[in-house]
Amino acid sequence: MQWKESTLLLLISPDSVEEALGCERAAEHLDIVDVKKPDEGSLGANFPWVIRQIRDVVPADKPVSATVGDVPYKPGTVAQAALGAAVSGATYIKVGLYGCTTPEQAVDVMRGVVRAVKDYRPDAFVVASGYADAHRIGCVNPLAVPDIARRSGSDAAMLDTAIKDGTRLFDHVPHDVCAEFVRLAHDAGLLAALAGSVKVGDLGALTRIGTDIVGVRGAVCEGGDRDTGRIQPHLVAAFRAEMDRHAREYAAAVAAAG
Repeated sequence: MQWKESTLLLLISPDSVEEALGCERAAEHLDIVDVKKPDEGSLGANFPWVIRQIRDVVPADKPVSATVGDVPYKPGTVAQAALGAAVSGATYIKVGLYGCTTPEQAVDVMRGVVRAVKDYRPDAFVVASGYADAHRIGCVNPLAVPDIARRSGSDAAMLDTAIKDGTRLFDHVPHDVCAEFVRLAHDAGLLAALAGSVKVGDLGALTRIGTDIVGVRGAVCEGGDRDTGRIQPHLVAAFRAEMDRHAREYAAAVAAAG
């Protein structure tokens, strides 16, 4: 298998201003602050005022991302919601293609999002997100997502898990399939983001396959619980330290093999 070297970015998902303050205290260890509402789904959308408040407390050099939701096939509705996230201060806009059963539907939704967001803010970063457990909810195949992102003019392709029942990214999409997802995204000129109950033990594989962005919540919450636990700055720091260790070890292995 052909491995691609990359710099892995850490995206952390607070669900409130209070949690964002925890992220602010751990700002040196993270790259993107992602606003979501876990009780409304895997990519549940939070309120516009929460996005604004979090943008205000997060350091200016840290991008704020916002999820638009696990969306239905309603392109107009989704485009308007995405614009609302951008107006509220998010520079990364993530859309979960939950209700799209075909690539054509997904492209239709994402084209509307891209136009709505980039007409307002040309430097905004649009992420088309599929689901590793797509077979459980009937949405588009995970490996179709990079092409959907490319055709719609999005900037990144992402995989998460739709059903948060303890199963994880690699339970549904094996390492070699995730590697293929990343390769397809890179071949299309996109960034590749992976999430879905990612743990520290997954970082070696995520690094080797060239993932660009890893998204976590539960792994940096007290008790490892994304719903009842709160994000802890010391857990963010520890997770980042493991990311950096894997990056160093992989770089050394590549150099030794070269």
